Amino acid sequence: MENFGDDEPDPIRLKSIKTNKTFTVPQSDRFGNCRSVKEFEKFNRIGEGTYGIVYRARDTRSDEIVALKKVRMDKEKDEVVVGSQLESLFLVMSYCEQDLASLLENMQTPFSEAQYLHHNFMLHRDLKVSNLLMTDEGCVKIADFGLARVYGIPVQPMTPRVVTLWYRAPELLLGTKTQTTALDMWAVGCIVAELLAHKPLLPGGSEIQQVDLIVQLLGTPNENIWPGFSRLPLVGQYSLRKQPYNNLKNKFTWLSEAGHRLLNLLFMYNPMHRATAKDCLASSYFKEKPLPCEPELMPTFPHHRNKRAAATVVSKPKRSKV
Repeated sequence: MENFGDDEPDPIRLKSIKTNKTFTVPQSDRFGNCRSVKEFEKFNRIGEGTYGIVYRARDTRSDEIVALKKVRMDKEKDEVVVGSQLESLFLVMSYCEQDLASLLENMQTPFSEAQYLHHNFMLHRDLKVSNLLMTDEGCVKIADFGLARVYGIPVQPMTPRVVTLWYRAPELLLGTKTQTTALDMWAVGCIVAELLAHKPLLPGGSEIQQVDLIVQLLGTPNENIWPGFSRLPLVGQYSLRKQPYNNLKNKFTWLSEAGHRLLNLLFMYNPMHRATAKDCLASSYFKEKPLPCEPELMPTFPHHRNKRAAATVVSKPKRSKV
């Protein structure tokens, strides 16, 4: 929490649920288990998204470099008000030197196959290469849970306009009312394909074009391969081209049979038949040569990182955010 008042902030007064009496929180306990943002030395801004700004910072207690995210709050609804003062919420997270989107745009040669890869009832709903961070030790971490939601049985309706367009599953594009882990797995398929090809697989400029690119790649869906397809709310809004072929093999001619099986499972039209994360981990693709690269053998990119940190803000074409 960041305080914007005097050295002696206004006292926090809370009402007890049990006694209904108001009491004053001691100054020493005003942050609870949280720490003051003043204990972190802020360096440079490293990112900005829908829900906040991220800085590189130093924890003055441990001397560790961390990512410090200032959460953007909607006025009136999400402000944290203490007494008469407005406070800001900061999240402290592990600092990762790279994100895969930036690396793919700047690497002269792509990653080799050897250098790659809901149990807790949570959907991420915005998986993409820019939300996959990588440390210099080769550890990949999923970031940006701003659109993540907990799900359960029965499945509750959720906001349909999620997942960045290029990674959006066909059921979302066609207006499904049900969101499952399958929509994350479609995005995983797009990410794997992007890492293999060193460029986005389905870079649509609009929802109509996105659906068309999917059909060009995988063929036209129908009731036989996707029961319930014709009843999806937005099917009538699209004039789908008649395309009977799956072109994944033509797109990745060098990929092994096991690799093609994995991609085909991730790109199943029917969400009920799409591969789960557990299915993918058991795939024979990860057991054949070339075997996964050891973390200590992963390349590091200090020059790219230093160049990015030193550069001034320059406008450049951004990935589709539709």
